[in-house]
Amino acid sequence: MFLVGLTGGIASGKSTVSSALRDLGCPIIDADVVARQVVEPNSLAYMRIVQHFGSEILLENGEIDREKLGQIVFSCMEKRRLLNSITHPEIQKAMLWQILFYFFRGYRYVVLDVPLLFETRRLTHFLNHTVVVYCDPATQLSRLMQRDGLTQEQAEQRIASQMPLNEKRGLANHVIENSGTREDTHRQVLRLHTKLEDSMEFLLVRTLAVVAAAGFGGLLLYTAKLLVL
Repeated sequence: MFLVGLTGGIASGKSTVSSALRDLGCPIIDADVVARQVVEPNSLAYMRIVQHFGSEILLENGEIDREKLGQIVFSCMEKRRLLNSITHPEIQKAMLWQILFYFFRGYRYVVLDVPLLFETRRLTHFLNHTVVVYCDPATQLSRLMQRDGLTQEQAEQRIASQMPLNEKRGLANHVIENSGTREDTHRQVLRLHTKLEDSMEFLLVRTLAVVAAAGFGGLLLYTAKLLVL
């Protein structure tokens, strides 16, 4: 099984592309979904976040108010780094378990939907393909203001907290241009899906896994024989 990293910027259309790939049968591990799961009440990350940011970030039901926490971290880089240092290790562990789940079910590849893929760089070494969903800056700003009901200043602040899309585009193996129509974006997703389906990269990974497993099994057998003797 090989790994594909899917990323973009806020309001660039990454979720649209991720949903289209899921509809085509691609296994998707969504880092945003995992991020919500690892900060559920009484989890390790939850308790550390409350310890550092205070109980005022909690809703009445005890869950973290993501909007209020977002306002805090988007306005202060140090606090954003602190939050990332708490959540990222937990997110990565949870994603690893999901990768193993798909591996043992025989999937040839898995798409990791990670908004901050290039910002953190922790996963890029393990990826065979990286995909960026790109749109021009004016379109990104307009979409974000309309989607989240933000002022221009608020939207610009959130966009500025991430690596520029132009820079991400230069780091990726594949780029899906999402400044145009949905139909055009969907055609690009279909082309990407065909490339992934036709790839034989999973064979090398599976061969190495089988060889490693066989070697480990042989070592156990040899050790058992020594113990018997």
